[in-house]
Amino acid sequence: MTRVEIEIDIDRPSDEVFAYLADPENNPSWQDGMQSAVVTSDGPLAVGSTYEQIATFMGKDVISAFVVTGFQPGRSISIETTASTFPIQVTRAVRPNGEGGSLVRAVIEGQPTGLMRLFAPLLDVMVARTVRADYANLKRMMEAGEA
Repeated sequence: MTRVEIEIDIDRPSDEVFAYLADPENNPSWQDGMQSAVVTSDGPLAVGSTYEQIATFMGKDVISAFVVTGFQPGRSISIETTASTFPIQVTRAVRPNGEGGSLVRAVIEGQPTGLMRLFAPLLDVMVARTVRADYANLKRMMEAGEA
């Protein structure tokens, strides 16, 4: 089981950070290797909302479908794959940090399937490195006003 936890301060108001982070269609702009993300359900984002995304990892396309399993507007979102070659669960929470900015906390858990299981120890290191880089990119973009 791969598990990555990250906390990062972002010098932007928490409502702005959460709105950007909770919209799956923004994923390609801040997550390395993300090719596309498209919401596939109607209405505003809520528990039960769905989306699909295509990412590249280790030179392979990873096509995934997700469902929102938890949602507290302005505060947290939890998602999990309903179909993927690398099933994951993600929880992202945003709260004010008391200095006008935000504290973002993310927990990503995944379980490689098939032949990918043979590479689990290497995947753990690679996923952790990628997640840290993605959230550093999110911080940079948000603080620079690019998001």
